[in-house]
Amino acid sequence: MNAPVKEGSAVLDLSDLDKWVGKPVVFAELWDPCNATDIRRWVMAMDYANPIHWDQEFAARSKFGGIVAPQSFAVAMDYGHGCHPAGVGKIPGSHLIFGGEEWWWFGAPIRPGDKLFQKRRFDGYDVKDTSFGGPTVFQRGDTEHRNQDGVLVARERATSIRYLIEEANKRKVYGKEKASPKRWDQQELAEIAKLRFDWILSNREGKSPLWADVKPGDKLPRRVVGPHSIATFVTEYRAFRQNIWGTWRWNVPEGVIDPATADAGFAKDMTYDYSARKIDPRQGDGLYHGPSSGHVNLEKAANVGMGGMYGYGASMNAWHVDYVSYWAGHDGFVWHSKTQFRSPAFEGDITYIDGTVVDKQVNSPYGCPVVVIEVKMTTQTGEQILKGTAEVQLPY
Repeated sequence: MNAPVKEGSAVLDLSDLDKWVGKPVVFAELWDPCNATDIRRWVMAMDYANPIHWDQEFAARSKFGGIVAPQSFAVAMDYGHGCHPAGVGKIPGSHLIFGGEEWWWFGAPIRPGDKLFQKRRFDGYDVKDTSFGGPTVFQRGDTEHRNQDGVLVARERATSIRYLIEEANKRKVYGKEKASPKRWDQQELAEIAKLRFDWILSNREGKSPLWADVKPGDKLPRRVVGPHSIATFVTEYRAFRQNIWGTWRWNVPEGVIDPATADAGFAKDMTYDYSARKIDPRQGDGLYHGPSSGHVNLEKAANVGMGGMYGYGASMNAWHVDYVSYWAGHDGFVWHSKTQFRSPAFEGDITYIDGTVVDKQVNSPYGCPVVVIEVKMTTQTGEQILKGTAEVQLPY
């Protein structure tokens, strides 16, 4: 697909992408193993109050014998929010948002003291027309996660959405209303707080439903996250271990060119200064510089067609996985999860999370019976921002 893709005046130059298809990319590595505080910071940021992940005494009394990470934590043990191998290659005049994630887990929990090692590859891309950006590139990237003992922990396939900034600004799908977030009154906030607390109480002890007792049509308890704000976005961002100063390094093999270190075609005010960051780490800190800075900077968000400040796709995926895991309890396990992001979580909105049992499989690819859960995330106006499924093992 070396020829430029055109629609009207919009021209996507994809000439740099083809040479990376199928190749290993993104040779970045975190320096240190994780610790219990990293896990606590993660669940705090994801607003996931499951006590086995933060309460030392509760966790010690549980089957786990101590703090254990949620399955969603694997992405925090990686570089690039899981999205980086899906975003390599230069597309001039473009920006990137996260489009979805697919995960497979293999039964190995992450505990304090573990370190994950990644292999990443760029799988390929498709071009579609979208109302948001016209000709839009959907790129796929794969990551394999193994721990320090070589045990396979998880695999991820990430999808990025890359679009032309100029075209998105012309279309204004996310308009000025996103820059004027909803303000919640005290009664509304009290209702949100009650719903949030009721969900925490719904399975705080981690009791797993029996596979035989679950049936299609069963509803999972509703969860609410938010209201989303600069404070919640910053808290989320800092929980990804790569976003703490000095936590990772480039580890590119000799003689290999890594497109992750090259110009991706982003706007000048949405790029990192990798030389300057060696002296001033803020120059490589996504809250201040780089393509992530639009999440918490209203002017930058508007400049890339997003209208207002917005949350992280990887956080939405974590809400999905954590939501299903909480229902599944201590003896449950999510083997597979797939999500599509329809819209970001914008400042001022709340996110309702609702799940339904849609299928039961006696013979699954995972060697055990599973329950299939369909999850939808919606805002207070009913707008759907995520659709997902999860295949979950329950005690038989």
